[in-house]
Amino acid sequence: MGKKVADQIVEMLVNNNVKRIYAVTGDSLNELNDAVRRSGKIKWIHVRHEEVGAYAAAAEAELDGLACCAGSSGPGHVHLINGLYDANRSGVPIIAIASTINTPEFGVDYFQATNTYKLFDDCSVYNELASTPKQVPRMLQAAIQNAVHKKGVAVFGLPGDVSSMPAEESATSMYNFHGETILRPSNNEMLKFAELVNKHPKISIYCGIGAQEAHDDIITLAGLLKAPIGYSFRGKMGMQYDNPYEVGMTGLLGVPSAFHAMHESDVVILLGTDFPYEHFMPVKNKIIQVDEKPERLGRRAKLEIGLAGKITDTVTALLPLIKEKEDDSFLKAQLEFYEKVKENLDIYVKETGTENHISPEYVATTINEMANNDTVFTVDTGMCCVWGARYIDGTGKRKMLGSFNHGSMANAMPMAIGAQLAYPERQVVAFCGDGGLSMLLGDLATIKQYNLPIKLIVFNNRSLGMVQLEMQVEGLPNNETDMVNPDFEIIAQAMGFKGISVNDPKDVKLALTEAFAHNGPVLVSVFTNPQALAMPPKMEFDQMKGYTLSISKMILGGRMDEVLEMVKTNYKHMKEVF
Repeated sequence: MGKKVADQIVEMLVNNNVKRIYAVTGDSLNELNDAVRRSGKIKWIHVRHEEVGAYAAAAEAELDGLACCAGSSGPGHVHLINGLYDANRSGVPIIAIASTINTPEFGVDYFQATNTYKLFDDCSVYNELASTPKQVPRMLQAAIQNAVHKKGVAVFGLPGDVSSMPAEESATSMYNFHGETILRPSNNEMLKFAELVNKHPKISIYCGIGAQEAHDDIITLAGLLKAPIGYSFRGKMGMQYDNPYEVGMTGLLGVPSAFHAMHESDVVILLGTDFPYEHFMPVKNKIIQVDEKPERLGRRAKLEIGLAGKITDTVTALLPLIKEKEDDSFLKAQLEFYEKVKENLDIYVKETGTENHISPEYVATTINEMANNDTVFTVDTGMCCVWGARYIDGTGKRKMLGSFNHGSMANAMPMAIGAQLAYPERQVVAFCGDGGLSMLLGDLATIKQYNLPIKLIVFNNRSLGMVQLEMQVEGLPNNETDMVNPDFEIIAQAMGFKGISVNDPKDVKLALTEAFAHNGPVLVSVFTNPQALAMPPKMEFDQMKGYTLSISKMILGGRMDEVLEMVKTNYKHMKEVF
């Protein structure tokens, strides 16, 4: 039997270092599945839901390079959409194989037919469909090149009948090419950059994930400029460690110190960040932004200078042009303020909570202390992001993955699957919200099927915590944010792995010790305080007014006990921001 198109696809994926295909097999994907089986050089990961497969592939791609997921005709590849949106917005390289109905059925509203061009166009950097064997190798090669070099999702449409046809060799290359490229602003632009920061006494630096490879040079730059360093959530793991100039994170999940430092500066340098919340950006300062993608320059803040370049190359070229500042009073003031902020955060850690109302801050800090130096953390969108952002420390080896750009629920457990498969020898800890985990609960079976030793920590607050906060700052009383949860411990056991419930704060360390020591998957359901909120570092007057209004409405509605519990739990946050 000669080589089929499906065999050719598998061969190309293997040659481009793709190790797994995350998918639910069926109908139009069956030939590809069989080619994977016969190859033996790549693994088919049978997820229970294609959205999980897309998230898992996104995590693997961020940690280990190009990854692949697939969905079968119609409903199968439609299920990929949310995870692909997340991956594309996060800038990670994924090949999404969208298999479709057989080519003779195109255009006649056939069973499970979809228009893959319209469906995937908004969540991809490349989106094509091969309708003949001759197109396949060139089109897949183009997809791989686009995914890797544009850092996004490349959708490769594959009709079921085409995958079973005899393969045709391509006249063009079937391999991806990686060239080392130096990318920085011109000498003239670099001189303008240096002149501006040399002239002004108060400089601050704000870093995103694009700056992580330049960590050491940025520390050197901050030392010369006597500049505090803040960072985004995605930038934290790459910039916090071995950093004597750090003042924390700003944004909705951040702390006041980074916000304060940026707003008190004469010049703010933005490095490798596409931080989305313009309301946290200063407006009276001079801002310099450097980004590898020039289309991002100035879309979040009014810039004095916008420069296109890799952060590593740009900072390396900038350092010789910088005149070391002698006055470090601005830096010292910001570092002192940051110490006070950290002291305030520690208060929540020391107050461990009560039965069924365990402090989530205490749980996160305990995990931070007990986890390995190179742990990969995944965090669900919502309150889990807050606890991860504020209480998990970077070490230079730890990673943290989340739906930071797309903001989707239910990402932590699927991303943990991809992370554990990519790094089988490393500890993987998922911060799961009870709402997020409930959405894709079925893929706990995937964790068991592949015996992945993931530690799932469920912050079981019996509510949609972040939504609750959103409603309150808008002046709305909580409504339909409560959750009646199943017993997650029993569900884990039903899936075939260890489950633990924690109702008392004094049992937290014991449960986590048991979980981390166990050689296999573990789900730890911690009954956290549903009233534990997290105020952002900056609150507008309308938000404060809305929060007060929502509490008033709750009192008038007879929910006084709930209001008292909320105020008691969060009075320190309120004191800080009101």
